[in-house]
Amino acid sequence: MAKKPAKSPTGAPAKNPAKAPENASAKAQSKTRPAAKPSVITSPTTGPAGEAINTRERILRATLRVIGEHGVEAVSNRRLAREAGVALGSLTYHFPSQVELLRESLLLYVSEEVTRLNAIAKAIGDAEPTLEQVIAETEKIFVSYTYGPEQIAEFELHLQAARDEELRDASRRCFEAYDAVAMAVLKALELPATEMHARAVVALINGVAMRYLGTGERDDSGLGLALTTLAAGVQHTAG
Repeated sequence: MAKKPAKSPTGAPAKNPAKAPENASAKAQSKTRPAAKPSVITSPTTGPAGEAINTRERILRATLRVIGEHGVEAVSNRRLAREAGVALGSLTYHFPSQVELLRESLLLYVSEEVTRLNAIAKAIGDAEPTLEQVIAETEKIFVSYTYGPEQIAEFELHLQAARDEELRDASRRCFEAYDAVAMAVLKALELPATEMHARAVVALINGVAMRYLGTGERDDSGLGLALTTLAAGVQHTAG
C-alpha cells in the first residue's frame, strides 16, 4: 500500500526538508548581497551567467575571509563550502584546483581595489590639486580605511606566491594594476610618471600598510612625511 504524504501540524503536506535550507539560504543571500558583477580582471566561464557569477563570487569572498582570518593553510574545500553556503560539489565544479581558487580570489580583490583607487585618482586629476592637498587627502583616506580579513588575505597570497610559482603571475598582475593607478596620480600632479616612480609609490603605501597590520599602530603623519620625501626625490631626479 502506498504511503500517504506526511502532513505538517496545520494539516498541509509537509515540504521537502532537504530543499528548505538551500532555498532559505538563497533568499537570505539575495536580500543581503548586491547583484554580483563580473570581475574587472577575471570573469566566470561556466554555468548560466547570473548564477555562475553569484556562486563564484561567494566562494571567492569566503576564500579571502578564511585566508585573512586563519591563513592559507586553513583553506580546504569543506571549510570554504560551509563558509560560502554552497554545496561541496559546486565548489569543485567552479574551481577544480586550489591554485586556481587562490589565484582568482586574489585577482577579484585587487580588481575591486583598483576600481576604488582609480576613482580616487580621477577625482585628484579633475580637481587639479597641489602636492600638499594630495598628501593631505591621502592621509585622510588612510585614516578612514578599515583593514579587514580581505586586506590581510592579499598580503598572505602575495607571500604564498613566493612559495608557489603558479601564483606569481597573479601577484605580478596585481602590482601592475596598482602601478597603473600610481602613474595616474603622478601624471595628475605633473610629476615624472615612469614605471620606476610608480613602483616606488606602491612600495611606500604597501610598506605603511604592512607596518600597521603587523604592529596595530597607525602612523598617519609618518605617511605624509614619507610621501613628501618621495615626491621631493622624484622632482629632484626630474630636474
